[in-house]
Amino acid sequence: MSIITKKTSMMTGLIMMMSMGAAYADNDAGMIKQTKGAVVIERGEQRLDAKQGNRVLVSDRVVTGADSSIGITLHDGTLLSAGSNSTLSINKFVFNSTTNAGELDASLKRGTLAVVSGKLSKTSPNAVTYRTPTMILGARGTEFVIEAN
Repeated sequence: MSIITKKTSMMTGLIMMMSMGAAYADNDAGMIKQTKGAVVIERGEQRLDAKQGNRVLVSDRVVTGADSSIGITLHDGTLLSAGSNSTLSINKFVFNSTTNAGELDASLKRGTLAVVSGKLSKTSPNAVTYRTPTMILGARGTEFVIEAN
């Protein structure tokens, strides 16, 4: 194998790895800042123990147990705090850090969720939605608490 062929092969591999990393980054919504008690992330068929520093991905479902809670910071600066016996799903998260535009769609199936809005709700107020089994809330750059029983 010639040196040129080896370099071409290495470059092809590097480009493939970079494109896979970009796909992963597009799915990355934020990071767990704190947990208390029993908290799991349901990611497809996996159930992962939620720990400080873990990434939260689009389509993750966060489930807290009794006397448990979790704090999540999304990439636009939105702060999500789910209380005991809560089920929170990140349905969609798209954020352009240059323009601060994008979209956030999250669902609270049960429990409580405290929200401090980030850049998305300030620059794209019609693009931020929180859902519960009985209502849909559009956020317009504020702080609020949602409860779903």
